[in-house]
Amino acid sequence: MTGLERFSINQMTVKQLSLPELADACTGLGIRHVGLWREPVQSYGLEATAKLVRDAGLTVTTLCRGGFLTAIGPAERAAALADNRRAVDEAAALGTDTLVLVSGGLPAGSKDLRGARERIADALAELGPYAERHGVRLAIEPLHPMYAADRCVVSTLTQALDLAERFPAHQVGVTVDTYHLWWDDRAPEQIARAGATGRIHTFQLADWTTPLPEGVLNGRGQIGDGAIDMREWKAYVETAGYTGPIEVELFNDGLWARDGREVLAETAARFVEHVME
Repeated sequence: MTGLERFSINQMTVKQLSLPELADACTGLGIRHVGLWREPVQSYGLEATAKLVRDAGLTVTTLCRGGFLTAIGPAERAAALADNRRAVDEAAALGTDTLVLVSGGLPAGSKDLRGARERIADALAELGPYAERHGVRLAIEPLHPMYAADRCVVSTLTQALDLAERFPAHQVGVTVDTYHLWWDDRAPEQIARAGATGRIHTFQLADWTTPLPEGVLNGRGQIGDGAIDMREWKAYVETAGYTGPIEVELFNDGLWARDGREVLAETAARFVEHVME
């Protein structure tokens, strides 16, 4: 299939496929890029995964995920920093230069959003230089505000860039994800702001469909099924200077219940139709 030169399939989109099945399916469709998640990589084995994707001719565009850096207690903070250093090590072993960060929600009993964001900055001050030494960039991902309490106190690109810009761009940048940002009328100017200093470290796609499912988390729609103009968002990031892989990351129970190879082929076709053409 033509038009897939920049397409990257995030492993979560077809999580029903094992890593060998995913690599084989990508090869059969001419897909050259893949975004991986730490848990299945750890289950299969880090070295085995690195060899598998290398032998399949796949480039790992991102590793998901690090982060969860908002804990208050010293022991919890130390554990989070240690886990993120391991995530950097894993990203380097897989050959990707981008570790996506989901920053973490409010600690139990806390209502202090500002304090939580400052603890993220404190953690980045330690993790940024460590990541740089391993050739890895940290990509702060703003999540939709509905996740602010329990998953991510960074809800907008403005907030993400306010954190990232405290550090060199080759250490800390941002993730631009349509699912989380499409509603924000300031996002286009913030994408331009990110591009001006080389901080767009990855670009991810998912559509917004309604009604959202119970639990919300697994409601990312297939490309073309929802409210987001994917070509418009591609134009935003390209105008800002981003020309790298474009990753499709879908959390969707309906897609997971289907044959994974069929979903992968459909997603690739939707990408060509709604993003590239």
